[in-house]
Amino acid sequence: MKFEFIDYAIFVAYAVLIVGIAYWVTRKGEKTSEDYFLAGKSLPWWAIGASLIAANISAEQFIGMSGSGFAIGLAIASYEWMAAITLLIVGKFFLPIFIEKKLYTIPEFVQQRYSENLKTILAVFWIGLYIFVNLTSVLYLGATALDTIMGMGDGSMLVPAIIGLALFAALYSLWGGLAAVAWTDVVQVVLLIVGGLITTFIALSHVSPDGGVLAGFKVIYEQVPDKFSMILEKGEIITPNGRDAWWDLPGLAVLIGGMWVANLYYWGFNQYIIQRTLAAKSLRESQRGIAFAAFLKLLIPLIVVVPGIVAYVLNVGPDGMVTAESAAPSFIGDNGNIINDNAAPWLISSFIPAGLKGLVVAALAAAIVSSLASMLNSTATIFTMDIYKPYFNKTASEGSLVNVGRISAAAALVIAVSIAPQLQNLGQVFQYIQEYTGIVSPGILAIFLLGLFWKKATNKAAIWGAVLSIPIALYFKVAPNGWSDSPFFLELPFMNQMFWTCLATMIIIALASYLENKGADDEHGIPLSWQLFRTGRAFNISAAVVCLILIVLYAVFW
Repeated sequence: MKFEFIDYAIFVAYAVLIVGIAYWVTRKGEKTSEDYFLAGKSLPWWAIGASLIAANISAEQFIGMSGSGFAIGLAIASYEWMAAITLLIVGKFFLPIFIEKKLYTIPEFVQQRYSENLKTILAVFWIGLYIFVNLTSVLYLGATALDTIMGMGDGSMLVPAIIGLALFAALYSLWGGLAAVAWTDVVQVVLLIVGGLITTFIALSHVSPDGGVLAGFKVIYEQVPDKFSMILEKGEIITPNGRDAWWDLPGLAVLIGGMWVANLYYWGFNQYIIQRTLAAKSLRESQRGIAFAAFLKLLIPLIVVVPGIVAYVLNVGPDGMVTAESAAPSFIGDNGNIINDNAAPWLISSFIPAGLKGLVVAALAAAIVSSLASMLNSTATIFTMDIYKPYFNKTASEGSLVNVGRISAAAALVIAVSIAPQLQNLGQVFQYIQEYTGIVSPGILAIFLLGLFWKKATNKAAIWGAVLSIPIALYFKVAPNGWSDSPFFLELPFMNQMFWTCLATMIIIALASYLENKGADDEHGIPLSWQLFRTGRAFNISAAVVCLILIVLYAVFW
């Protein structure tokens, strides 16, 4: 099914709506840095929750997680469902400290708790991460999806799509700041959920001979029951390309191991995520927004994972496997390998009718653009408040800070646009770029956890932890690269590598802190009390309901 005039019309209408809303909510201009970077601290809970999900859900989920659903099944949903619990932990234990300290940025917390030197090191790291990994990967994956759905799928639309997505995000985020990003996210998240559900329902209706969503779900559950196993054993699921899925999701590690490292780092200490919670009217409002986002997280696997399972069922052969002979041509790579990530684009291009296709593609664009806008705003915030103001112009006016924010965001976007097309030439190296975050995140998480909740952690110890966490993480990388037979190296799943790296880093920081201060509290340690962590009734009820739903889900699909 080709992209028709009505689809283009719907897509253009969506773009005009988003830009119109952005300019309407910021029509009076951003007078101060707080207005631009923190939306004047005026966001209500529902805008915070919607913006958190819109910032999080991007091409990585719509394309990558659907591809993982195709290859692995529902087990990949642990990233989403465990994130719901992580959000509740962040809301109860992290946010009270962050908001009490009136932070603009996460590096700013590092300065208050440890030192300005460590803050600057991490600020530079995050700016590099957002530009060279996050922005470029979102642009590339998003443009690839649009090329598959709207073009010929041969890469001819890749560069125009990258430029178009970048200009779209810049059109409203550079002018309006976080307020424009957050308020348009409310519309974006509704659109991406509706568009995602349309894809899921239409895909399910094509599985059953009798049609219908429930009938389709019953068919895929009966035909590929192994795809609905949440806790994988070694050898239980082999992907179409012959990889044991256990190496990606190693059993109980998704509940009690390394997934906590990935989730706590991402949701608790990631500037472009946590920034909208710092822009709340109050702590209670921010916590309610977090709870709302946790509820939305429970819904995401239905939108991004189930379609991948449906695509697998529709391409399975008589032997119950997807092969080069049974799969649609778009799933077959140049070397005869199965391209899992084409699951969602194939479903949209094959089964979504004209009109609805424009809406679904608009939903995909919403997911991509909202994430781009969030990353741009956070990159600008860190550069302006943690690099430019303290090192280049300590007396900068509010207006100049806003202008520097806009210029730095534009510069970051230009760099990302120039790099993104090159990712198509990297092959498997692209996967290693994604793992780059996983190499450094365990050490950073250890620094923050001990900084928040252990008053004895010192600045020197934190620096030692940051430095030594890298060789520890690289040690675990040696075994899978030709040293697996050596007794000195362990071959572990990536998720387990993160867990042990984080634990080892925490031990290093604890020992170094004890040796430095002989067990005494650090002068910058944070005094804590249970009163600080008291939460409102709405948050407590929401947390209980989310946890109950998750217990049921894991009990059913264990």
